[in-house]
Amino acid sequence: MSVSNQSFVRTAFLDPAPAPRSEAGAWAWVRKNLLATPKDTVLTVIAVTFLAWALPHMINWLFIQAVWTGTDRTFCATAVQGGTQPDGWSGACWAFVGAKIDQFVFGRYPLDERWRPTIVGILFVLLLAPMLIPKAPFKRLNAILLFAVLPVLSFWLLYGGFGLEIVDTPLWGGLMVTLVLSFVGIAVSLPFGIILALGRRSKMPVIKMVCVGFIEIIRGIPLITVLFMASVMLPLFLPAGYTIDKLLRALIGVAIFASAYMAEVIRGGLQAIPKGQSEGADSLGLGYWQKMRLIILPQAIKLVIPGIVNTFIGMFKDTSLVSIIGMFDLLGIVRLNFSDANWASAVTPLTGLIFAGFVFWLFCFGMSRYSGFMERYLDTGHKR
Repeated sequence: MSVSNQSFVRTAFLDPAPAPRSEAGAWAWVRKNLLATPKDTVLTVIAVTFLAWALPHMINWLFIQAVWTGTDRTFCATAVQGGTQPDGWSGACWAFVGAKIDQFVFGRYPLDERWRPTIVGILFVLLLAPMLIPKAPFKRLNAILLFAVLPVLSFWLLYGGFGLEIVDTPLWGGLMVTLVLSFVGIAVSLPFGIILALGRRSKMPVIKMVCVGFIEIIRGIPLITVLFMASVMLPLFLPAGYTIDKLLRALIGVAIFASAYMAEVIRGGLQAIPKGQSEGADSLGLGYWQKMRLIILPQAIKLVIPGIVNTFIGMFKDTSLVSIIGMFDLLGIVRLNFSDANWASAVTPLTGLIFAGFVFWLFCFGMSRYSGFMERYLDTGHKR
């Protein structure tokens, strides 16, 4: 090989010229996501300008001029020296939230018995945390305890009997009712949604017709109508002297409504599975339920995790509609306390609604972030 050829090989292949250093850090992220095009730049400038104007006022009202301690409305209905609030009122009245926080969590549950829902909440967290950790051991035992044992134990602790004082469900309220409705709705809607989705894709006409009719009827009416019918119409069809607990009616209504929507989410995942997966399972001699449990459903559920969590989030927020049947969830109990004359002020309602909205956002944001984590954890199809 000639000297010139050796020089070409060394220069072109063995000693490539260093690539230009790419931008890194925060400035690179800003240029890529906020200033990529002239339109993005204009929108970014408008958004930053709005935030620069709004955030100081929000921080001032929510924190700086807010009243954090107090025993009645007089602490929130006083002028703040140098303040900017209209009519001489202070900022947010967090003293109202602090004074009512027990009711916001437990509703009108008796004071001496509130240790019972506290124990239920602790057990729920202790059993739920391992279920959310993918590599935690004893998943099957954990699932049995969470979905079979805990509901029975929780009903006994919350309602009473067998040595405990009975606390009727009309006294339940606040965040406790919101979590009870959400947990039951989530625990029931997912398996029932899967059954309805499989039934809608069934080749047996009667089963398919029943599932299609159920899904379309429930999805065609709002949840508030389902709750109203469960509360008002259902007792009309029961024998004289027989009634169903109001909380149980709400649980059934929420579970039925969520199951219909969950069925369509699962059906979308089933339709996305290639036909070859089913044919391959048939070639291995797997039965229908083995094929669904081991091959089809795991892939379908993984594909529709965002839709499943979106249904859960919507159901969690829709629990506030139980006020139509005279129950008081978190939002309902907050609004009920607006009528307390001891805390009647111009800032009390807005403060209470902001608190309720923040609690709802906290739970919904947590579900959303966990959904993203599970998507990344299960997204192994294209990894090398």
